[in-house]
Amino acid sequence: MEAKEIKLAAQGRWESILSTLAPQLQPALDRVGHHVACPVHGGKDGYRVFADVDDSGGSVCNTCGVHPDGFATLMWVTGMDFIETLKSVAEYLRVGSIAKPFGGRSIPRKTKKGNDDEKSRQALNQVWNESIAISHRDAEPARLYLARRGISIRQPETLRLHPSLAYFEERREIGMFPAILGMVQGNDGSAITIHRTYLTSEGLKAPVASPKKLMRYPSQRKLSGGAIRLGGDGSVLALAEGLETALAVMEGMKMPVWCAINAYLLENFKPPSGVTQILVFADKDRPSVQHPKGHGQESAKRLVRRLWETGIKASAIVPAGEIPGGQKSLDWLDILNRDGKAGFPTLQSVEHAMRRAA
Repeated sequence: MEAKEIKLAAQGRWESILSTLAPQLQPALDRVGHHVACPVHGGKDGYRVFADVDDSGGSVCNTCGVHPDGFATLMWVTGMDFIETLKSVAEYLRVGSIAKPFGGRSIPRKTKKGNDDEKSRQALNQVWNESIAISHRDAEPARLYLARRGISIRQPETLRLHPSLAYFEERREIGMFPAILGMVQGNDGSAITIHRTYLTSEGLKAPVASPKKLMRYPSQRKLSGGAIRLGGDGSVLALAEGLETALAVMEGMKMPVWCAINAYLLENFKPPSGVTQILVFADKDRPSVQHPKGHGQESAKRLVRRLWETGIKASAIVPAGEIPGGQKSLDWLDILNRDGKAGFPTLQSVEHAMRRAA
């Protein structure tokens, strides 16, 4: 079957094709037309699939560029070349002669996917095994970085430092940098992937396009609902978006805090069994066309509403004060640096607000 025929067969079916062949696109496919974190370089909300994604398969990342159709999107996110992508799509659609549609030996999608999953598992294990505790004498870049950010608490075991980790952009190695690693776990406690914060040896953010990234993970693992657990398990839990923000809440509230990584994952967080109360420490973001009430505030309120519906007491707590000029948001790390621990609410005041909400 010719490439043109495969393209025609895929039209109107791209959502299911992309979901199956590139599950890391699922957060964007769940919110068609809305911005989410980029599945390749991470970030906060720079990526979206087109509103007509089922017909075109197209998407765009503010950093990586425009991918006008489903083939371009798949090639970008999976690293497959054009012929491999065509073969995978044709096999998924069960169209044409899959054995040798373009000459040469066929590459079954299931086998390639299995190989990719195994490579992802090996890479995750290798990176974590090569890391050291934040307290290690050679983890000075991490300690300097956190101190510069105004964080002084002892770091949990789910955070570590890789002394020299490769940074890639568009499959090209840019350099080697120290990197803070955060283990992302599902609501059952199983490991999903690793969040990386690339640094300089002096404890500054690395001079790269996206210093914060998630590693690729096996396709059967689901990122949605997961978090970086910065404190122990308990019936009462605090949740925040970014890593440093969560550490600030941990310092200010003296309670277990988990990091949801971004607004989309915060909105879709799934608490483990045994949790009866969640305090959602939201970012105060400036309004935008996509999020007229602020992305952080909207996500936190949606999560709180869903938690109450499942019988879990929840409250969204937004920083007090105006967003400083020139900044996109005001978060709880800003509050810790501005007001110290006095800027955080007491648990008694939160309980009182929850009783009124109920």
